[in-house]
Amino acid sequence: MILRQFLTLTQNATPERRAEAAGTLTRSYLQGTLGPEAAWEAKTTLLALLDDPAAVVRRALAQACADSDQAPRPLIVALASDQPDIASLVLARSPVLMDADLVDCVAMGCEETRAAVAGRSDLSKPVAAALAEVGGAPSLIALARNPLAAIGTAALMRMVERHGEEAELRQALLARTDLAIEVRHAIVALMAEQLSRFGQNAGWISSERGDRAAREARDAAALALSDEAEEAQLVRLVAHLRVQEQLTAGLILRAILSLRLPFAEIALAELSGLSRARVAGLMLEPHGAGFAALHRRAGLPALLLPAIRAGLTVWRDANGGRNGLDGPRLARSMIEAALTACETMPFAEARGLMALLARFEAEAARDEARILAHEQAEAQAREVAEAPTLLPAPETVGNLVAEVSSDILILSPASTASEPSLPDTATAWPLAPRPEERIGAAVAAEIVPETAETVLAGLADEIMAHFLADRAAAMVQLPAPAPEVLPATTPEIMVEPKRTARPRAIAVAVAAGMIPEDLILSYRADRERQRLAA
Repeated sequence: MILRQFLTLTQNATPERRAEAAGTLTRSYLQGTLGPEAAWEAKTTLLALLDDPAAVVRRALAQACADSDQAPRPLIVALASDQPDIASLVLARSPVLMDADLVDCVAMGCEETRAAVAGRSDLSKPVAAALAEVGGAPSLIALARNPLAAIGTAALMRMVERHGEEAELRQALLARTDLAIEVRHAIVALMAEQLSRFGQNAGWISSERGDRAAREARDAAALALSDEAEEAQLVRLVAHLRVQEQLTAGLILRAILSLRLPFAEIALAELSGLSRARVAGLMLEPHGAGFAALHRRAGLPALLLPAIRAGLTVWRDANGGRNGLDGPRLARSMIEAALTACETMPFAEARGLMALLARFEAEAARDEARILAHEQAEAQAREVAEAPTLLPAPETVGNLVAEVSSDILILSPASTASEPSLPDTATAWPLAPRPEERIGAAVAAEIVPETAETVLAGLADEIMAHFLADRAAAMVQLPAPAPEVLPATTPEIMVEPKRTARPRAIAVAVAAGMIPEDLILSYRADRERQRLAA
């Protein structure tokens, strides 16, 4: 009855009207309020609408039932195989679809439908593995950006192998919190190879040098990742490197000489088949026969044995307290000992090894310099942050200034808050030196005598006569400038003690020496006339 009525009402209707009716019928069915017979007829009607030639009708069906777990499974499976814009609606959200349905859609679909599957919140590992195997870069980027997707390590590695050259995919993978350590290393190794190829194609470096740079960057990345890895992650990293044929003798040598001993222990245990505890014990006796046997069993070249023994000896002595080396200094000392051990070897055999050790030494020196510079910058920042910003009270500063300069200048009361007022150099001090070289120039106080007459009025007759006699005989040798009063970095102000070599008479004579002689003689005659008149 429902099917007949629906077909009668929509037989001559427009696609938009049919789409509206299809959406209404779908919602009525999903509400579960229909009786058994009516529900069966409604379901049959919905399945019949799959043959509607208008895509807008099928899209209305998909929009109405995409989120419901009560939607008819045949309807959802059929819509999942429809054109991409319709299929994506149910592939991204429908809880009715099983993993087998999703894997089939991934294998047979396009990038749009794969991206819809990759964005599902309940994406399982099998579906993620299928996407990693056949998906393109857009769908893999959507998968990597889905934080709720369960992606296995093998699938992540496959994503890197197939489309790791896409920077957007690498960024999305590195942003995941569940990214395995071996996948991180694979991404770094891929980037190193890309940079090497770019430099070679541009003609900047030779192929040999580019390959060596990529290899050493890959090894350095592996050791850097091992610094933050737990033991289980470290074991997985070493196993991954061995499978990828990247667990080389050079990497183990670099690990030992850069103080990555846990990595070296697990690597030697992986290569030799011994336990890590046994390997660690043998490394404490590098000159023993047991360590030599371990070296051979791990398949390391005999050429490396003297260098490894020399480095481990320095490390053992440091751990035993026989020297005070640690950190970067210890690493450099181990490398230097390894270089010394190789000097007695034939040059033709040890040439490559000594070149490798020289590069290790240069890297260790640069790392030590970076650490020292960083520590110095942090220390300077702390000093600046901890420096006191409060100045002492004005009364305290004024009293100290008055005490220091009592033999040089006449000071105003220390309680004044005004800026110091210095005399004009063009009028009061015609022959004066620069302001910073004047007597008491560093003293923050107001200077009262602002004219030459004021200075002369304060001179005693005997001092003036003595000054004129000395001036006629020879030039007076000026003493050193007065000590400056500077604010200290501590709450107290450190004041330099007064020097006995600068009494009041010398200070006043120096001040008078800056006044022209004719002005002094004229003022002396005027004062003599005033004395006789009195």
